Amino acid sequence: MVQLVDTHAHLDDEAFEGRLDAVMGRAAEAGVTQVVAVGTTAESSDRVVKLAAGDSRLFAAVGIQPNYVAEAVAGHWERIRELAGSANEVVAIGETGIDHHWDFSPRELQQTFFDQHLQLAAERGLPVIIHMRNSGQAIVDQLRRFAAGGTVAGVMHSFTGDLRLMEQCLELGLHISFAGMVTFKKSHDLRDVARQVPADRLLVETDAPYLSPEPFRGKRPNEPARLVHTAECLAGARNMSLEELAGLTTDNARRLFRLPRR
Repeated sequence: MVQLVDTHAHLDDEAFEGRLDAVMGRAAEAGVTQVVAVGTTAESSDRVVKLAAGDSRLFAAVGIQPNYVAEAVAGHWERIRELAGSANEVVAIGETGIDHHWDFSPRELQQTFFDQHLQLAAERGLPVIIHMRNSGQAIVDQLRRFAAGGTVAGVMHSFTGDLRLMEQCLELGLHISFAGMVTFKKSHDLRDVARQVPADRLLVETDAPYLSPEPFRGKRPNEPARLVHTAECLAGARNMSLEELAGLTTDNARRLFRLPRR
């Protein structure tokens, strides 16, 4: 059986409440052996750390997602910093980034929190998980200012950009992760981008409970077991076997997030 790592899932979502054991059982049956559970607020980050502490297959990323930064109050960022420094289960900072689609939070505030996450990741020696929605160039520009000619360890999660944006992200040192959208019938351009990502920078994810891949498009909740469908699509796009695709993406995930081999 193949081994896959789901590098981005929101397992603390209410969609999984009381069902996580069954969800993880199906994941194991599908070959998904490790999952990075990603926080979106201070409270969410607390929850994913607790989930990871109770299950050796789970690992946590802590942060405040850009659509929620306007809701952050005194003590929330301090809690993220505390979790990042004290919880052994934390393997990444995020998700963070910039969202110009919903604009639930002022853009200047999103940029401020993005910088804070980048700085915290650098301080802790952890990779950063970056959210992008209609904001690719703004993110690249901010990363360039932060890196000052260097690189940033991390991943552009649920990538939907074009080839030029992908190349800019690679130049900055980032990995590129694909979720269920790459499987959609009309996602020809995105599959063409995925075909050209260097083998050592490619990752896969579900973004569960969102973005279910074909043949489950529109059926929620998405869950880690469905990762195999995204992996199969990417394998086909890159003219390789599922086993080869799983091997390289799993190695990449374990190297970036420093996950143990199972």
